[in-house]
Amino acid sequence: MRFGRFPVDEAEGAVNVHALRLPGIELKKGAPIDRPTLEKLRAAGVKSIVAARLEPGDVGEDQAAARIAAAIAGDHVRVDRAFTGRANLRAGAAGLMRIDRRAVDALNRIDEAATLATLPEFHPVEAGAMVATVKIIPFAVPAGVMERIRLASGPMVQVAPFRLTRAAVICTMLPGSTEKVVAGTLRTMAARLAAAGARIVSEERVRHEDGALAPALRRALACGAEIAIVFGASAIADRLDVIPAGIEAAGGRIDHFGMPVDPGNLLLVGRIGDMPVLGAPGCARSPKENGFDWVLHRLLAGLDVTSHDIMSMGVGGLLMEIPSRPQPREKAPDGSEGIGVVVLAAGRGTRMPHAYKLTATVNGEPLVRRAVRAALASKQRPVVVVTGHEAEEVRRALAGLDVKFVHNPDFADGLSTSLKAGIAALPPKASGAVVTLADMPKVDAGLIDRLAEALDDEAGTLVAVPVAEGRRGNPVAWSARLFPELAALSGDIGARHLIAAHAEAVAEVPVEGDAAFADIDTREELEALEIHELAEKASVDAGPALDAMKAEDA
Repeated sequence: MRFGRFPVDEAEGAVNVHALRLPGIELKKGAPIDRPTLEKLRAAGVKSIVAARLEPGDVGEDQAAARIAAAIAGDHVRVDRAFTGRANLRAGAAGLMRIDRRAVDALNRIDEAATLATLPEFHPVEAGAMVATVKIIPFAVPAGVMERIRLASGPMVQVAPFRLTRAAVICTMLPGSTEKVVAGTLRTMAARLAAAGARIVSEERVRHEDGALAPALRRALACGAEIAIVFGASAIADRLDVIPAGIEAAGGRIDHFGMPVDPGNLLLVGRIGDMPVLGAPGCARSPKENGFDWVLHRLLAGLDVTSHDIMSMGVGGLLMEIPSRPQPREKAPDGSEGIGVVVLAAGRGTRMPHAYKLTATVNGEPLVRRAVRAALASKQRPVVVVTGHEAEEVRRALAGLDVKFVHNPDFADGLSTSLKAGIAALPPKASGAVVTLADMPKVDAGLIDRLAEALDDEAGTLVAVPVAEGRRGNPVAWSARLFPELAALSGDIGARHLIAAHAEAVAEVPVEGDAAFADIDTREELEALEIHELAEKASVDAGPALDAMKAEDA
C-alpha cells in the first residue's frame, strides 16, 4: 500500500485518508476517490490530497477484518458486517466467554496492521452482546500478512452457554436468625440466577446441623435441582464444619474449600452425584460481585471447576470491596471525630407558595429552627445546616444556634446536591452522619441518637433507618464508608436506592407514632400541626386541675 499526498490528477482509485468538507464536497475518511469526486475536487481548486493506494495483493480493510473475524469465531459467536476496518463479534447465546489467550496473543503479534480485542475469559454475556472486535489499523493488509494470519487462525473466541436452569437454595438457621435476612438472600440469589436464565425450584430452611442439612440436600436432588446452594447461618470455618459435613452425610464429596478471591474467601465447592453443591460465603448475600459469582457462573455453564481452577484465581481476585465489610484486616481509622448531623434546609417549598415554609412558624417558632434544635439536643456533632433557597432567611431563623452553615448554590438541581454539600462539610474523619430534613418537626434528639448508635462498621451495619409497621421513614444514618456513593448521587433524588443496594448493611430502628413520617408541605398541614400541639398543651395544662376536681368528688 502506498500512503502519502497525491496530486489530484493521480488520486483516482485511491482511498481518502482525512475527512474533507468543502462547498459541494463531503469526502469521508476511507471513501474511495472516484472520477466524479476528482472533478469536484478540481472545481474546488484542490491540487493534492492525502490518500492510500492499494497495491496488487493488498486486502482492503473491511475485507481483511471480515476474513479474520470469520476465522477466529468459535461456537455461539456470530460476526457483524465489517465497516471502517472493523468487524465486531457477538454472543449467539447467553453464557460465559471462553478465550484461547495464547492464540489471541499470537495473532496480535503477527503484524501491527491487524488487532483483536476480546472480553476477559469467563466474562458472563447476554445473547447479542459484543464479545470481541477485529480492527485493521491501516487501510489495507499486505497479502503476506494475511497469509500468516490465515495459517495462525482458528476458533479463539467462543461462548459457553448457560445450561443449568434449576437451582435449590437451602438456608441453615440458628436461634436469632431472622426471616428478613433469609428473604433478602433469596431475592439476591433469584436475581443472580435469572441473569443466567436459571431459577429457584426448591427453597428450604433447616437447623444449622449436618443431620438436618443432609436430608434437605437429598430432597433437592430428588426434586430435579441441577445445582444446590447452601447459605449457612454461620460462615464455614473448616472442612469438618456443618455444611461440608452435611454434604458428605448426604453421600456427596467436598472438592475444594476456600479461594484466593476477596470477597469470597470462604467458598466451598462440592458435589452429590451429578449435582454441584456450593457452600456460599457470607458476601454472596450481597448483590455485589464476589468470588461466589466466578464459580457459580462456570457451574451454570456446565463447566468443571477444579481445585486448580480456583487456586488460579488470585491474580485479579482482589475485587472492589462491598462497603458492608472492611478491607482485609482494615480497622476503623484512629482519631474518628464521631457522627455528625446534616440538616437539609435548601428546598424551595413550592407547595406553600404564600410563604417560605422552612421559616414559617409553628406556635411561634420557625419550622427549620425546631428541626435544628432537635439536632443540637442530640449527642451528635457537628450539626451542619445546608442552605439554598432563601438562605439568608434560614440563617436569621437559626440565629444564635451553634451550627455550621454550608450553602448549596445548585439546590435547584435536586436533593442530591444538598446531600452532597452537607456530607462534604463534615470533618474529614467523621465516622458517619444522620441526615435529617428541616421540614420534619416531630423528629427529636432521641431518634437521632438511636439511629447514630445503630451504626456499627465492624458488624457491617452501615445504614440505619426508622421503621414503623414495616414502613421506613426519616432521618437516615449513614456510615462514612458510604460517603463516596452519596457523593456520586445526581438529580432530584435522595439515597433510597443506595439503601436497597446495600440491603445487607441496613439496620431498622423501631419507632412509634408518626415522627419519622410527618413532614410539612402545605399551609393546611402547618395549621393542623399547630392546632394539634395547642390541644395537647391545653390538655397537659388542665391536667392538675382535673385531678383536683376528681379528688374533691371522691
